[in-house]
Order: sequence, then C-alpha cells, then structure tokens
Amino acid sequence: MSSKTVQTLDRVVIRFAGDSGDGMQLTGDRFTSDTAALGNDLSTLPNFPAEIRAPQGTLPGVSSFQLHFADHDVLTPGDAPDVLVAMNPAALKANLGDLPRGATIIVNTDEFTKRNLAKVGYADNPVDDGTLDSFHVHAVALTSITVEALAEFPTLTRKEKERAKNMFALGLLSWMYTRPTTGTEAFLKSKFGARPEILAANLAALTAGWNYGETTEDFASSFIVPAATMPVGTYRNITGNTALSLGLVAAAHRAGIPLVLGSYPITPASDILHALASLKRHGVTTMQAEDEIAGIGIALGASFGGAIGVTTTSGPGVALKSEAIGLAVSLELPLIIVDVQRGGPSTGLPTKTEQADLLQAMFGRNGESPVPIVAPKTPADCFTAAMDAVRIATTYRTPVFLLSDGYLANGSEPWSVPEVDSLPDLTVEFASEPNGVDPKGEPTFHPFLRDEETLARPWAVPGTAGLEHRIGGIEKADVTGNISYDPDNHDLMTRLRQAKIDGITVPDLVIDDPSGHARVLVLGWGSTFGPIAAATRVVRNAGHPVAQAHLTHLNPFPANLGEVLTSYDRVIVPEMNLGQLSMLLRAKYLVDIRSHTSVRGLPFSTVELADVISTTLEELS
Repeated sequence: MSSKTVQTLDRVVIRFAGDSGDGMQLTGDRFTSDTAALGNDLSTLPNFPAEIRAPQGTLPGVSSFQLHFADHDVLTPGDAPDVLVAMNPAALKANLGDLPRGATIIVNTDEFTKRNLAKVGYADNPVDDGTLDSFHVHAVALTSITVEALAEFPTLTRKEKERAKNMFALGLLSWMYTRPTTGTEAFLKSKFGARPEILAANLAALTAGWNYGETTEDFASSFIVPAATMPVGTYRNITGNTALSLGLVAAAHRAGIPLVLGSYPITPASDILHALASLKRHGVTTMQAEDEIAGIGIALGASFGGAIGVTTTSGPGVALKSEAIGLAVSLELPLIIVDVQRGGPSTGLPTKTEQADLLQAMFGRNGESPVPIVAPKTPADCFTAAMDAVRIATTYRTPVFLLSDGYLANGSEPWSVPEVDSLPDLTVEFASEPNGVDPKGEPTFHPFLRDEETLARPWAVPGTAGLEHRIGGIEKADVTGNISYDPDNHDLMTRLRQAKIDGITVPDLVIDDPSGHARVLVLGWGSTFGPIAAATRVVRNAGHPVAQAHLTHLNPFPANLGEVLTSYDRVIVPEMNLGQLSMLLRAKYLVDIRSHTSVRGLPFSTVELADVISTTLEELS
C-alpha cells in the first residue's frame, strides 16, 4: 500500500523550460488542456525564441511555458513559478532568478554535462555545489529513464527515444498534480495515428513518467487543486488568436455575409491565418498573399465586393499597409486590420509582447485619416472584441483597428462558449436601388449620400444594376462621389469622416470601485487588464481603497471618460510602451496622468503594480 500523501492546494504556478527543440510549448499546452478539463481557472504565458532553432543548450535558445491554475478566478500567469521543470543547465540558469525560496525544481540531470554547463557559464554543477540549497530539488535522469522505458521499441533510434522525454516529464507532472492524461493520449493518437510505433513510444513515455512519480521515493506527495467555481456553461480552453478568429467568423455569420482574409504570415499573428484557413466550410475564404501590401489589397477588394475584408499582421506589417488603410478611409468601406503587437521597432522582438502600436494605429497614415480602435483585454475577450470591430466596420463603413498583442495571442484561459442566438444581430443592408436623381431628373446612385444617424455611406455591391460609382483615392465630391479638387468640398469631406468616427456608439467606461470612495484610479487598456486587476486585488486586501477601469475602445473614447478621469485625485496608467495612452489622455482631457511603463517584452507583474499603487496612496495620505 502506498505511503505517499496527497495535499490540497488552492493554486500552483508551473514553468516548463528547455531548449526550443525540447517540446516545452507542446508539454505546457497539453498540461494546460488537461487542467482545463478538470475545471480549474487558469492563465498561461508561452515564452520562446524568435529563431526556429536557436543554438542548442544556450541561454538565447531557452523556451518556456508558464501556467497558473487555481480553485478560484485567475487573473495572470503568475509572477513567480512554484515549480520549475528545467530540461538543461541553460533552462535552469535563465529561470532561476524568477524562483522564490522554497520553490520546487525538477532538473534533467542527464543534460548537466561539463560541456552543457560550460555553455552557460557554470564552472561547477549547480545541482551539487550548494547553489540550489534554498529550493526543493528533484534530480531526475529524465532522458536516460525515458530511453530505458522505451527499450521495447528496437526500431527507434536513441535520438528518437530521447525526443519523448517531454512526454515523460508531462506524465510525471500529471501525477504530481493529479491531472488526467486521457486528453493527451487522444491528442497523441490524432497526431501520430499514421506512425504507430512513434505513437506507442510517446504513450509509453507518458505512462512511464506517471509511474515514476507513483513509485519513486523521491516524490513523497502528490497534490490536488480543486476545480474553480464558475458560472454554469460550456467551457473550452482558448488562446487569444483562436478566440479572435472565432469572433470574426461568428460576426460574419451574424452579418449574413462572407469573411475574406488577405494575410501575409508574421509573428505573432500567423495563427489567425491558420485558424481561419481551417474554417472555410463556414463561409471563410483565406488567401496567403505574397506580401503585406497584397494582403490588405485582397481584403479591401473583398470589402468592395460585399464581404467582410480582414487583414492580419503585426507592427512592421502595419507600416507597409498604411497607404492602403488610408485608401480604405477615403473609400469608406468596412475593413478589419488586426494588429497583434510585438516588441519593436523594426523586427524588434518578434516573439515578445508589447503594446506600442497605439499611436501608429491612431495616426500612422498621411492626411487626416481617422480610424476606430478596439483592444481586447484577455484571450477570451478577443472573441467579443472581434465581433465589436465588425459591428463598427459594417455599421459605419470604416476600417477598424483591432489591437491585440503577443501576450493575448499566445496566452490561454477558459472561455465560456456563447449560444449563437445570444450574439448580437449584425445584419447588413446593402444598397439595392438608386437613391437620387441626376441633373436631368433621371434616377441615379449617390455613393456618398450619408445616413443621418451614422454618417455612413451606402454599401453597394459591384454589378448591382443602376448603382455604378467611382472608387479610388482621389477626393470625392460630397453626395455624388465625383472626383473633386474643390477646397471647400475637401474640408467638408475631411470633417465628415472625422465626425463619423467621433459619433461611433461605444459603451460608457465601467468603474470597479467597491468602496465607492477611492481617490486613486488605475486605468489600463489591452492585455494589462489581468496584472492591473490582480494588483488592485492585493491592495484592496491590504485594506486600501483603489478603483480600476479598463478601456476597450481607444478611438473614439467612451463619452464618460473625461468625467471619470476628473473624479479621482490620481490616475495611474500602466502601459507596455513609453506612455502612449497617457499622452493621448493628457492632450484630450488636460488631466495629470501618472504613467507607469515597461518595454521588457513581458507583461507586468502583480507585485510591481501593487507597489506603484501603494506608493501613490502613501503620497496622498
């Protein structure tokens, strides 16, 4: 009978780390999926090099995947891991500084050779020299045990057997935290079904890892993290890119028109292209273009043809698309520009997160060319934000920026799958007949005869009899759409285009202020939502009132924003840039915004923001 104990925990943060070829992203993703199936709330943070295969065993080549799961609502992937799985010395050295004293470290001792230690500057083996004395260390020969467990597969080479060590590690961690492996087993069967021996080897490695935890004396306890209490519904684990893709498809369905994606692959937006390409049976057409300019040209042409045109990219691609975005502003056609932001400038940090494209989205075109901006706040919120972007684009006949970022795109959380009937009705009415008369009194079509409420122009599908009209980037005459160089007309059209954007209906900003008498407001946008919410929770638990609000609509701002900003003694705006939203708020509302910034390629930590809030409260007191 086993003498091992089982302990109950309310939360755990685990980080898997190894070479970019060690399968850490897959391991983390599978552990996350199995955790989601148990009903825990969770949040993840994948972190990997930009290179397809960075130099093996080096610090730049370390890939990691962090998962925070709990029996309560989870807001961030966690500031520091409780458990680190280090597949080699580089993984240990790159992540050791993030660990609190007393954390658990599982090291793959097979990789701690003199050569690998020297690659990262270890003169002695840190497992043996006292470096890790303040941690709970489990030294496990993961590679050699995996190879031994696969001895019954003689046709596999040693290298092929070694590749299964991530499945051994997954099995071991699944035992430690009482996770089911049935989901991973089904995943492996679908992935390697055509290669029976590879499938059997991976399943054997997974089982061997579980059995190792169950039988070895090195692990005295396993742990249980009970399911979180969540509203009744159907849930699935979802990344931001997948949620955004489903939101676009759902919006097209509710609008009753096709979705066309013109895209050039770019990190971290490429997964949207992959996801939409798999949904062609739902009225989705995807075209992988030869470059960024062609991608938006395809999307804009599709919009002219009566579809919802979408183009996906990151900051460098937006720079290339800027002229075509200006054309879309001039044409006044629906268009969705998805910018999954990453570290810049130029190529910058392709696989790291940043939210530094706000001013580019707001002003990065020639002339007066206003564009609405919508920014999701969590991976699951990408679904709702995508639907809202389509609502704005089709209702007001305008291109819309959808600003996600690498943290949201690759991170995941449980998503409550909505009923289709609960989604907003986005039905589009196309122009079907002439709406005016020409100088001779004959019926004619006026392409810039605007709706009185929205200022949107008619959307006429090419080929509709009697609705022929000009398009192009040269200024058009009001109402008739004829080419016009008249100064007064240009002034009028410029002001109408701006008024149309200013008049877009967006919800009022909602304030989270349980005490009702907070003097400090923490205002964020985009993916800072989780860290801000976690930090305000820490400060409130310490007995200090603080308010929180989060902007989804960045152009136009909510109508009550100015009133909200002037209602507090201090307004703190944390951003993963050098203060872009803060600058816009200061300029528009003349409020003394306290900007807190970071451009490290990583999300804010809860502790960091809690300290900023606490310091501000001390100043006021």
